[in-house]
Formats: sequence, C-alpha cells, structure tokens
Amino acid sequence: MGTSKAIEIPEHLAASYAKGFGEEGRAWIAGLPALAAGFLDRWELVRDGAAGAGEASLVLPVLRKDGTRAVVKLQKPREETTAALIGLRAWNGAGMVRLLDHDPDSSTMLLERLDGARTLASLDDDDTATGILAELLARLVDVPAPQGLRGLGDIATEMLEQVPGAVGSLADPADRKTLRGWASAVAELVDEPGDQLLHWDLHYDNVLAAEREPWLAIDPEPLAGDPGFDLWPALDSRWDDVVAKGDTPVVIRRRFDRLTETLGLDRERAAGWTLGRLLQNELWDIEDGGTALAPSSLAMAEALQNR
Repeated sequence: MGTSKAIEIPEHLAASYAKGFGEEGRAWIAGLPALAAGFLDRWELVRDGAAGAGEASLVLPVLRKDGTRAVVKLQKPREETTAALIGLRAWNGAGMVRLLDHDPDSSTMLLERLDGARTLASLDDDDTATGILAELLARLVDVPAPQGLRGLGDIATEMLEQVPGAVGSLADPADRKTLRGWASAVAELVDEPGDQLLHWDLHYDNVLAAEREPWLAIDPEPLAGDPGFDLWPALDSRWDDVVAKGDTPVVIRRRFDRLTETLGLDRERAAGWTLGRLLQNELWDIEDGGTALAPSSLAMAEALQNR
C-alpha cells in the first residue's frame, strides 16, 4: 500500500537532532523519509493527514488495511525508546495509548490514534484536570515494573554523587543550602526506591482525549521506582497559568493532595521524592551551565515543605 506522497521532515525536528546528536543526528534525519516509507509498506498503511513532530519523533497519521485509524511514530533508537516499548507492552493499553505493532531494531511504533488537538490542558477547571490525571496515574503505577528498565535507586544514587560538584556552580549561598537540603531528603529515601512502573512525564499535555476511554496517557519514559517520583510533571503542569493567577502555593498543595490521595501515597515520602525530581531538574540545568535554582523549583519546594 504505502503512499507516493513525499514525506517531509519538519524543520524543528531536523534542528533538534542536529543539536542533540550532531552528524549522527543529521544522518538519521536524512534517512528518515525512506525509513518511514518502508514501514508504510511493511505494515500496509496509507497516509491520512499531515505529519506531526515533537523534539524527538516524527508522527504520521495513517489508516490500517482494515480502516483503523493509527499513527506511526519514528524516533532514533536509544535507551529512552527501548524503555518506552517495554512500558507500552506492560500497560497493554490500560490507561495508556495502545501499541499496535513495533519494530524493536528501529524503535518505530504503530500506535492507536488519539485526539492530538485535545489535551487535559484544554480543560478550564484545574481540579477536574488534576483528578483525571490522578486516576490515570494511579492505574499506570499500579503495574509492577518489568525487567529491563532503569531503577530509581541507581538514578538517585547518581544524583547524590553529583551534588557536591554541582553546589559549587551555584552563585547564591541560599541556593547551595537549598540544593543540599533536597539531596538530604533523597538520601533518606534512596535505600527504598520502589519497584512500580512509572511514566516519568505525565503532565496535562501528555493526556489526550480518546475513543475507547475518555482520556489516555501518551509518551511515557518508563522507569522502575516509587510513585512519589512521578508527581512533579502534574504539579508543574500549566505553570505559567498557575503563576499568573497568583495562588501558586495553593494550587500546588491542592494538586499534591489530590494526587497522593488518589494514588494512596504516604505524603511525607511523596514530598521527599518530589524534592528528588526538583534536584534532578536542577542538576541537569547546572550541567548545562546554570548558576541559580529555577524560581519554579523554589516555589514548588516551598509549597510542599510548608503545606
């Protein structure tokens, strides 16, 4: 089947790969149209709309031979894409976009098609959006992590090893003290990292309207660990809107309460692992040349520590 229509690569995707992978990334992008065309033929698919792309993947709306609407997702194979396939197979469509077919060698996926134009961020009522996300997340983290995923214990240990060097990059002594405090919270939890299947990036824009269920999660970055480590993306959702309304601590605490209640989590432990996510984010920023903690991280930590 396939299609004779040329597959165009969005400029921002090509730029992202050139920046992130250099010559290797440019070479992968150059071969992407042929790779995509090959899978359209292999899986007997017909193009059904304009291509879309994020920072790391090309998404082609297609029709299967039986008329089922689906999407082909193509991305460069790496640890994250392997983990995504492991997670998608384990969830098997329960609260998550369903994996219809895949090629493990190239990490190419055939996924059910959801409504990409309607995410949880489209809902005006934040409590409703938080509730929907919390119910989905509770289902996702209820699954034991399968073999082959990175573990939170290893990730947390690596973070703690990076802290002494990272602290010296912060210009403000108050920021240094704060970063050490977040590291102390993680150090208290590192010996009990958990073993559930985490999404690792479930924010409002990664929940789409669907047909077989009202809402389904997409784009997991699976990890084995404690569900408390999975709350930050939801707490950070629509951050600019939260700040603009001037009630940041109230919104964060309300979201945190809803999430921990729905997931049945110990609040202190969940708060500690959320500080771990803030620590992780700041270590990444410092590695990229940052010299101050992000205001959003400080605001979230203060709201959780003074709840």
